Amino acid sequence: MKRKPIQILGLSAYYHDSAAALIQNGCILAAAQEERFTRRKHDARFPINAIGYCLNDAGISPKEIDYVVFYDKPFLKFERLLETYLAFAPRGFNSFRKAIPLWLKEKLFQKKLLCDELHKCGFEGNLANRLLFSEHHLSHAASAFFPSPFSRSAILTMDGVGEWATSSFALGKENKIEIHKEIHFPHSIGLLYSAFTYYIGFKVNSGEYKLMGLAPYGEPKYAQRILDHLIDLKTDGSFRLDLSYFNYCTGLTMTSTRFHDLFGAPPRPAESQLTQKHMDIAASIQKVTEEVVLRLSRSLIKETGEKNLCLA
Repeated sequence: MKRKPIQILGLSAYYHDSAAALIQNGCILAAAQEERFTRRKHDARFPINAIGYCLNDAGISPKEIDYVVFYDKPFLKFERLLETYLAFAPRGFNSFRKAIPLWLKEKLFQKKLLCDELHKCGFEGNLANRLLFSEHHLSHAASAFFPSPFSRSAILTMDGVGEWATSSFALGKENKIEIHKEIHFPHSIGLLYSAFTYYIGFKVNSGEYKLMGLAPYGEPKYAQRILDHLIDLKTDGSFRLDLSYFNYCTGLTMTSTRFHDLFGAPPRPAESQLTQKHMDIAASIQKVTEEVVLRLSRSLIKETGEKNLCLA
């Protein structure tokens, strides 16, 4: 007797670049970002159009979906938010005051919010047992390993921050992924790069590609300054940031006055002229970031003995 295929709808939403992906027995049938339909760049709203596209393209109805999986765990993220504010109190009260109403109104009740939105897409009945939540970095790791041609691989994931993890080291075998090590917030190579994105005058979470594109026009004159002051980088790629140069834990900006003093000027105003110094700073953080990634990659391959490496 032929077994019924397992069909899973994966979702990301409410942060940036919301999207949907439809999986059948481990194979991708369809995937799309919401911005492609709304024409709103980095659209973070619930991906109702992307879901509709995926279901229509695959010829599958909502009632045929076995599970819906959201890309991270809101309660763990809220725990990190609270613990961070408590650790730095009373600094950061303004940031906390602005963030907490949204959490109390929506994000703490995200399961209900998602169920309500899915009902608008044609899903019926009680969805509580069909709606699952994956940890943020596990979702990243899966996005790199499962579509890869490898049956087993080391997996390195780096971003700004998930629930707590900012970098993770995992091992993928067939249809399973095990995370072995993590670097936790507030120490983050992604947030370090975003801090420079902010400092050079670009928008965080969308302008990082501009910083990378600016880097080839400069020389890495400030790379050693970054390594001497901002990041304590070990030979295995592990690191810690000097948080006195940053403001993202407690404030509404990425960098502190100490950061600005280190580079001799306040952040560049958006859309103002780019100078050679800005290009040199971009080249410097690009070089440091690449060195971190290379050290982490070499360390992971040496530790696991794997011949394959997936990056996310």
